[in-house]
Amino acid sequence: MATVTAAPGPSFRGRLVRPGDPTYDEDRRVWNGSVDRHPALVACCAGVADVKDAVRFAAGEGLPLAVRSGGHSFPGHSVCDDGIVLDLSAMRGIRVDPEARTVRAQAGVRLGELDRETQAFGLAVPAGIVTTTGLAGLTLGGGIGWLMRKYGLTIDQLLSVDVVTADGSFLTADEERNSELFWGIRGGGGNFGIVTEFEFRLNPVGPVVLAGPVLWPMEESARLLRLYRDWITDVPDELTTAVVHRRVPPVPFMPQELHGRPVVMVVCCYAGPVEDGEKVLRPLREAGPPPLLDLCTPKPFTAHQAMFDPSFPRGRWYYFKSCDVDRLEDEVIDITAEHAARITSPLTAFPIFQLGGAIRRVGDEETAFGGRSGGHTFNINGTTEGPEGFQAEREWARGLWSALAPYQTGVYSNFLMEEGEERVAQAYGEAKYRRLRELKRHYDPDNLFRLNQNIPPAAAS
Repeated sequence: MATVTAAPGPSFRGRLVRPGDPTYDEDRRVWNGSVDRHPALVACCAGVADVKDAVRFAAGEGLPLAVRSGGHSFPGHSVCDDGIVLDLSAMRGIRVDPEARTVRAQAGVRLGELDRETQAFGLAVPAGIVTTTGLAGLTLGGGIGWLMRKYGLTIDQLLSVDVVTADGSFLTADEERNSELFWGIRGGGGNFGIVTEFEFRLNPVGPVVLAGPVLWPMEESARLLRLYRDWITDVPDELTTAVVHRRVPPVPFMPQELHGRPVVMVVCCYAGPVEDGEKVLRPLREAGPPPLLDLCTPKPFTAHQAMFDPSFPRGRWYYFKSCDVDRLEDEVIDITAEHAARITSPLTAFPIFQLGGAIRRVGDEETAFGGRSGGHTFNINGTTEGPEGFQAEREWARGLWSALAPYQTGVYSNFLMEEGEERVAQAYGEAKYRRLRELKRHYDPDNLFRLNQNIPPAAAS
C-alpha cells in the first residue's frame, strides 16, 4: 500500500485521511461492497478551494485520482488503490429559488436531500430512483429516473455548472459560457473536470403522485410483457414505468407471505393528476392476469423516490450488465422471461426502464448523451450479501446480457462496469465520441480524470 506524506496545502480546510487513521476504513468504502481498494490519501474537501488544491496536488505528485460524490459508481470508480480519493461528500449545500424555479446544489448532494428541499415548494428535478445516489455522478452520465418521460433526463434541466479543470482552474459553463464544455458535461461523465456545483431548472411535481408497483407471479412474465408492450404504445408522457423481475424482498411494504416469491412487477409513476393516472393504469390492471398485489396508490413523490432504497443498500455485492433495446420484440420478451425464471438470489433484480417521451424531444446533438431514441434500458443486476454466491449471480447477469446481444442498440454509460473503450464509445456513437475526445484533449490532455468511463484525449494533430 502506497503512502503519501505530503498534503494538498496548509490551507486545506477539509479532512485528510491516511492509512492507519481511525476513520480510514470507513472513508475508503464505497456503495458496491465487492470493491475493496486502498487509497494512499482521502481528501475530504470542504469547498472549492480544497478541490483546486487537491487536483493540483494529485497532478503534481503523478498519483491516480478518484473523484467521489455519492460513491455509487457501479464498478467502483469512486475509489482507487495507491492514489488519492477526492471526496466531495461534505459539500452538500442546496439553495432553492421558488420564484425563478431554479435550484443550486453542490456536488456532494444526494438525491433524497435534493428532493426534500425542492418538494417543499412542490417542485423537482428529474433524477434517479435511489435517494442515496450522488447527484453529481448521476447527472454527468445523463440521469434517468421516474420523471424522465415528462421532463427528460437530469441533464435536460441543467442550466449551468461550476467546474474545476485538470490544471486547477475554476470556470462556469452554460449555453453561453464555455458552451462546448457544457455540451460534453451533459452525458460525458467526469472526463473534463470536477463539477463543484450544479444549477437546475425546477418543474412542478406532486407533492402527491400515483405511483408504486403492481405484482404478478413470475410465470406470467411473457404474457404480461406482451400486454405491457401494447399498453405503453399510447400512454401519456406523464407516465414513466419500469418492469422489474425479482423475488419479493423482505421489506415492510410487502406482505410477509409473499417474501421470497418470484414475481414480475410493473412499477409506475404518474406525474400528473391522480385521477388521470387511474384512467391510464386501468387497462394494465384489468386486461391482464389478476395481480398478486397492487401497491400503485397515491403517495408523496418523496416516498416513491425512496421505494427502491431497501433493495440497494451500501455494502452489498453488486454486478451489472446493461443494454438498450428499441422495442420489446417477442424474442426479447421470451429471452427475458426465460432468464428471469433462473434468478436464485433473493437480492437480484433487474429493471427494464421505459424511455421515450421528453427524452426524445431534445435534439440528439444538443447534449453528449447517447441513446435518446432508445425504447428501453435493461439494467441487469446480480446481487448478494457478500462473496458467497456472487460468482453465480455474475454469470447469470452475463448470460442474460449475452442472450440479448442481437437486439442491443446502445448502452447508458452510468450502467457500465469496467468494460473497455469500445463499450464506452458505444454509449455515444462514433461522431459524438470523436467530438468528446477532442474536448478531452482541450481540457484534460494528460487524462488526469481517467478513473471513470474514460474518454481518452484525441491525439495531437
